[in-house]
Amino acid sequence: MLRQIAGQPLLARVYEGVRSSPLLDEVIVATDSDEILQLCRQHGWNACMTSAAHRSGTERVREISDSVTADVYLNIQGDEPLTRAEHIAALLDLMREPNVQVGTLKTPASPEDINNPNAVKVVTDAAGRALYFSRATIPYDRDGANPFYYKHLGFYAYRKAALDRFCVLPESSLERSERLEQLRFLENGIPIHVAETPYDTVGVDTEEDLRRVEKILKQRET
Repeated sequence: MLRQIAGQPLLARVYEGVRSSPLLDEVIVATDSDEILQLCRQHGWNACMTSAAHRSGTERVREISDSVTADVYLNIQGDEPLTRAEHIAALLDLMREPNVQVGTLKTPASPEDINNPNAVKVVTDAAGRALYFSRATIPYDRDGANPFYYKHLGFYAYRKAALDRFCVLPESSLERSERLEQLRFLENGIPIHVAETPYDTVGVDTEEDLRRVEKILKQRET
């Protein structure tokens, strides 16, 4: 989070992307890191120290939800420097329906992401609800029909009740197998509604990811 990326700390890129949305009442950096908290104070960003025992971003957001009242809580992961206002708008548009408890995003998968286990794929039903998320290539193209593939973007919107329910449920078997926390919702019958966005992102988990994002940002800014 503290690494420089195109001249700014990675976290600064994420924070600016989220803050660019006019639709949010409050933006909070939730962290268990003293270094990140110090960076936030230096820049005047709203930040909150949370427990180091959380196993997922969902659990961290849930802790915030116990002290901050809101209609909808968004979880924008700190490794998403290509976050933009359009991602926020698409998420919140999903949540206009009061029966939607959890929302997330998908984008058309690029050719290099289709077989990449680090790029999570998602398939949805006709109503836009997630059927499954997987690191495998889904749907499987048995007969050469060239199906359309969607990449899942790790942006989430939740109602308070969904956050509370998630945190009392045990880790599910599919979640454990794929290492994808959102599968806990699906395995327990909690629908995840998925909006499509044309704006892909690159989560920065490796040096290669960082260089890829730097190249994209420099192209945007020239």
